[in-house]
Amino acid sequence: MTNIIDTLNKEEIARVTDGKNIPEFSAGDTVRVNVKIKEGERERVQAYEGVCIARTGGGLSANFTVRKISFGEGVERVFPLYSPNLESIQLVRKGKVRRAKLYYLRDRRGKSARIAERTTGRDYE
Repeated sequence: MTNIIDTLNKEEIARVTDGKNIPEFSAGDTVRVNVKIKEGERERVQAYEGVCIARTGGGLSANFTVRKISFGEGVERVFPLYSPNLESIQLVRKGKVRRAKLYYLRDRRGKSARIAERTTGRDYE
């Protein structure tokens, strides 16, 4: 039974990601997510750039949370990784962090909210 579900999930992931390049990224990385937004009859693409503070789930139901500061206010948005509304995901910079969930950034402002860039390491490039 699980083999059937796994194959269906893999087929659906392949269908949704057809022609899309989803980079390897984790918590602490700065990503630019281009989201398709429908306004009435028109459809446009809006960029949402911020720090990925969490990745949850697995397979077809994988999600990631991106946090950015907009007009002095922290804004978080959860994106399904394999959504047809995501046009592309671009990795802007890799962050050097030591944990998988960066929820502590919600309480930080200024210099203490910064994440150092990872220049060398195991899964860089």
